[in-house]
Amino acid sequence: MARYQISQDDLPFAQEFLAQPIGYHSPGLQRVLNRMRGADWDFKYVLVVEERYAKWRLGKLPKARGSKIGMVEGATYTDLMEAERDIFKRRWKDLTGQDVDALLPHSSQNGQ
Repeated sequence: MARYQISQDDLPFAQEFLAQPIGYHSPGLQRVLNRMRGADWDFKYVLVVEERYAKWRLGKLPKARGSKIGMVEGATYTDLMEAERDIFKRRWKDLTGQDVDALLPHSSQNGQ
């Protein structure tokens, strides 16, 4: 069975996530997130806490258990929601090769 592939048809789910990264997600968005978080990656994006409730850095968790987390240079956040949005955008680009911001209306890019 082929894995679900994210496509242009999933853009409404991208808008849904960017508007509200945490909380209840529709079944369609959950399907997209399940694909993004699947087990067939060389690494997974993770947030590393620098300061509790105040500062996070983006890391790459390698597939090999016990391997060191690689840090993504320049990816530091002071807003958890913005961090979640950034990870979603990175995963979208990794899976589709497209910048989700360029595909969405300007008003939805930052969850507005």
